[in-house]
Amino acid sequence: MAKRAAPEVNAGSMADIAFLLLIFFLVTTTIEKDKGLLRSLPPIDDSEVEPPIIKQKNLFTVLINRNNQLLVEEEQMELKNLRTAAIEFLDNGGGTNAEGQSCDYCKGKRDPSSSDHPDKAIISMKHDRETSYEQYMDVQNELVAAYNHLREREANRLFKRYYPDADNVYKAMLEEKEKNQFSKDTVLNGRIDQIKKMYPMKLSEAEPDKN
Repeated sequence: MAKRAAPEVNAGSMADIAFLLLIFFLVTTTIEKDKGLLRSLPPIDDSEVEPPIIKQKNLFTVLINRNNQLLVEEEQMELKNLRTAAIEFLDNGGGTNAEGQSCDYCKGKRDPSSSDHPDKAIISMKHDRETSYEQYMDVQNELVAAYNHLREREANRLFKRYYPDADNVYKAMLEEKEKNQFSKDTVLNGRIDQIKKMYPMKLSEAEPDKN
């Protein structure tokens, strides 16, 4: 008696299904983008242009030594206190800006020995070649957080009525801009630029000393 041949499996349909699944996952999967640190490159060096004169009181110096110790204005400070110290410096409002205007939105002590205006306030950060990467990033985060705190405060004061349900108005504005990055929302962009102009991020990172 002849043996009956085993039924063949139609592999063609299986390949089609696998291909369709592959297309589905490629279309629906979202990949997180690494944003990194947002920094502006310094302008091209031009020997004919004289650098502006910066008063010492408008300069907030932050140094991380080789032992990962934090020195702020030449005095040792704990990392947990850095953000508050930076906010007090940036928000001092003890004088006027380049146009002679006082900072009417600043809530600082208006100490004449500290920064004149947020537009003039510069934070200078310097590290040693042996500083650990973790400490360097922690200090960076605290300084950026100081700017974000002040920008968030002003965004809440000026634009809370446009974002009544948002806990962090400035963050909500940036997220809205990112979602609609291909559309020109002049109103939203104008509000974000207004907040950034009130507290411009002037964070200078000096090169470590050569050993």
